[in-house]
Amino acid sequence: MTRTRIVAIVPALNEEGIIGKVVDEIRAVSPEIDVVVVDDASSDETAAVARSHGATVLRLPFNVGIGGAVQTGFRYALAEEYDRAVRLDGDGQHDAREIPKLLEPVERGEADLVIGSRFAEGEASYRPPFARRIGIRVFARLVSLLSGQHVTDTTSGFVALDRVGIELFAREYPHDYPEVEATLVALRSGLRLAQVQVEMRERETGASSITFVRSLYYIVKVLLALLVSSLRRYPRLQGTSR
Repeated sequence: MTRTRIVAIVPALNEEGIIGKVVDEIRAVSPEIDVVVVDDASSDETAAVARSHGATVLRLPFNVGIGGAVQTGFRYALAEEYDRAVRLDGDGQHDAREIPKLLEPVERGEADLVIGSRFAEGEASYRPPFARRIGIRVFARLVSLLSGQHVTDTTSGFVALDRVGIELFAREYPHDYPEVEATLVALRSGLRLAQVQVEMRERETGASSITFVRSLYYIVKVLLALLVSSLRRYPRLQGTSR
């Protein structure tokens, strides 16, 4: 029997202080999961540290933003013919031990896209700042309305996909504040969605670039992007886990 090939895609920007631990945690879950760190033109030693911990590193020559970095990872996964992909952030906030939980619905053939949701089972211990919390709720309700499916956490960067999902996101992935719009793209393209409860950890190093003012800007910009995206016609994909 052919082994199911799984890749973990980890976008990272100036995360030299934590990226080694992130890679180690993923490899501890399963040595059969290949770890690919997409270094978005870091000015520190993120790439070198990730490589020293056993990750394959895709180092971008200039900064393209989170969406471009993530799509680079999906294009790599497609080109290398991976069957499954897990996407998690390089700042250590996602617990790699929860990767099997995200992959279970895919392996059972129930979903093409699994979102690690902080709110799938109601309020979680993670409490984002007020402006971001409002944005999360607004986005979830709007995506649910536009897609006709109940979505609880559209800003989560912790997801698992089958080959169909990899193919879609390698071709269609928003580049600016991408997670919310990408969820709508997936649902409008016919991907089957599952959501599982996960916990979010606090950052151990560095600081988020999203301030209160940027949170408000983010909310307005994403709302506009969602409205534009809802007017587009997406090809309906045959969502089959395999």
